[in-house]
Amino acid sequence: MAEHQHVSTPDSSHGLKSGLKSRHLTMISIAGVIGGSLFIGSGNVIYSAGPAAILAYAFGGLLILLIMRMLGEMAVLNPDSGSFSTYADRAIGRWAGFTIGWLYWCSWALLMGWEAYVAGKILNSWFPFIPIWGYMLLVIVSLVVVNLQNVKNYGEFEFWFALIKVIAIVIFLVIGSLAVMHLWPWSQAGVSGITHLTSEGFMPNGFSAVITALLGVMFAYIGAEIVTVAAAESQNPAREIRKASNSVVWRIMLFYVGSMLITVCLIPHNNPLLKDPTWGTYSVTLTALGIPEAKHIVNFVVLTSVCSCFNSALYTCSRMLFSLSKRHDAPKSFGLINRNGSPWMGVLVSSSFALLATYLTATESMNVYDIFMLATGTAALYVYLTIAFSQLRMRKKLEAEGQVIDFKMWLFPWLTYVAIFFIIGALITMLVEGTYFKEVTYTSLLALFIVGLGICAQKFNWGKDSQKKISQNRINLSDNI
Repeated sequence: MAEHQHVSTPDSSHGLKSGLKSRHLTMISIAGVIGGSLFIGSGNVIYSAGPAAILAYAFGGLLILLIMRMLGEMAVLNPDSGSFSTYADRAIGRWAGFTIGWLYWCSWALLMGWEAYVAGKILNSWFPFIPIWGYMLLVIVSLVVVNLQNVKNYGEFEFWFALIKVIAIVIFLVIGSLAVMHLWPWSQAGVSGITHLTSEGFMPNGFSAVITALLGVMFAYIGAEIVTVAAAESQNPAREIRKASNSVVWRIMLFYVGSMLITVCLIPHNNPLLKDPTWGTYSVTLTALGIPEAKHIVNFVVLTSVCSCFNSALYTCSRMLFSLSKRHDAPKSFGLINRNGSPWMGVLVSSSFALLATYLTATESMNVYDIFMLATGTAALYVYLTIAFSQLRMRKKLEAEGQVIDFKMWLFPWLTYVAIFFIIGALITMLVEGTYFKEVTYTSLLALFIVGLGICAQKFNWGKDSQKKISQNRINLSDNI
């Protein structure tokens, strides 16, 4: 029993504090799957795939369900701020933990710059007397300050950010459902309800368009795994991870599939506003339903959404650097903790790309940042693939040692193999089909570059004495149960 208790001990033993409450973790798990892409980017998916976009989001959600179950199995046994990076280190090898940890950090650190830019554009459209880069700097500094405080401050901000998003989606679903049933009296001309599906055809652009849309949909779900990082700083990590893993299916079905179903029932899939990034799915639908100033209302929700994503990204990046530092896979200074229990150096370093985006915006060179974003386009798929391989190897080793696993992946190993096959197939399809060729290529090159850095670090800095010390510090799987 004492050994099991050791497994559930959060990272407070290494300096981080257990300040996140259950309500914080609940909202963090919800916010993780609600990004700005739901409110804006989903319009492109509907425009290209038609009503069959529902299938794209459903199948993408199924993959996330499997990934979260696999990650949950490992995280319940050993909650850790490094999450899947730590598990890859132990199950596959040090190179895997190093590579996926730094790749994940790069993707989120770069994404923060884009989130800050979107927030700056929205604020500038409302109050143009301050330039976009000025608002970006304001958002960055404010959320850096939040993350330098006790972790409960991050949890509190994320709680309210997520609550706004959830309330907005629920209102959208209620109004949309009334309109579908012809019970909403203020709809504009052209909103025809459920009959719209039959008149346009469910798959107007063919099955290939659905496959292409599915590849894009998978980017929308990245962030679901953040709760396994945050749970390490709660009082009962195993319980919170179980709850988050079990509830991911209804969150995806309600927020994404539900929203897409409402939209395709009410709006023609070929409405040009759906692919206009200044409008987005929710704005187009609510405007058609006669909601005054719907665009500004949705922009407010998008603003809270991108601030939430920035907040979570900064938190996750700083914890990933903290974990890499403790495993000697990052500079020791990245693991420094301030009196509030925050890895302050990790927070400051992780905000560097956001500051770069601010500079590029101020110099009217933000188009350069688009190239950086291409390098993280398929990072989520590499993370998911690593999680699947880690769970496959770790589970087999534990079962061979006769260990008892309470929270298990379903139908092991077959569903794990299905997930691996699907991800590899998606990456190959992206290369062959061509729409996401640049994203796969640039992300793969970034991953190879990180592997090269790891080899150099091992050759010049890790050394035999350091390696021996690190090996002693790594926890043997059989000792963790």
